[in-house]
Amino acid sequence: MHIFQTRVFYEDTDMAGIVYHANYLKFIERARSEALREHGVDQNAMKAGGLVFVVRSMTIDWRAPARYEDLLTVRTGARAIRRATADLRQEVRRGDALLFEADVRIACMDAGGAPRRIPGPALAALAAIMPAGETPTA
Repeated sequence: MHIFQTRVFYEDTDMAGIVYHANYLKFIERARSEALREHGVDQNAMKAGGLVFVVRSMTIDWRAPARYEDLLTVRTGARAIRRATADLRQEVRRGDALLFEADVRIACMDAGGAPRRIPGPALAALAAIMPAGETPTA
């Protein structure tokens, strides 16, 4: 499980003073990028080698609002890892309160948009954020 913290800035909020719904996607994108980076994956190097990760699908649920200056914790865990895709679970919390959750499928693709095997370092990074006791699937 990877943990990423961020604070809600004024620019993240809407006229009601709560986090604008689309900004949760930014929070979880940053958390996914940091999880890979912290486990040794250089996405610029991947791109230079002709591979990128893309979001293939996402199921999301907003549970409670976040507000200006809240300190948020984004938890990212891999649920399944296959040859070219990985299923991730991401949660945004304020303290113990669950505010937002998403099931995200990422895919590894080449520059032409064709699916490609996830390279070894990225596979290792994804395996490192699997919950304890679980193993990657093929």
